[in-house]
Amino acid sequence: MADLKRGRADIVLTRLARFNATVHGLTGGILLGGAVFLATNWLILKGGEDVGPHLGLLGQFFVGYRVTFVGSVIGLAYGFVTGFLTGYLAATLYNWFGMRRQAKRATPPSPRV
Repeated sequence: MADLKRGRADIVLTRLARFNATVHGLTGGILLGGAVFLATNWLILKGGEDVGPHLGLLGQFFVGYRVTFVGSVIGLAYGFVTGFLTGYLAATLYNWFGMRRQAKRATPPSPRV
């Protein structure tokens, strides 16, 4: 009886510990895209002689990105896509490993000869 309760508890915990990949992707996309957008516009408003040389290096990865307002919108789009893919992949892998772990626990041990 104790083993049956333990097995049910493991199933419930595994089912509750699953992530919604789409929500994780949206959250990651909004955060990363918003961070690039805000950082770029902060540097534009701050001004100065050479605006954002380090942030401008994102142009190496995000084609068309520059430290300008139009560049911040481009960075927002690229950041959203990058954050979405990263969050979605992380949640999907987490769920996959959790299902493998649950399947491994559910299979009875092979008899010893």
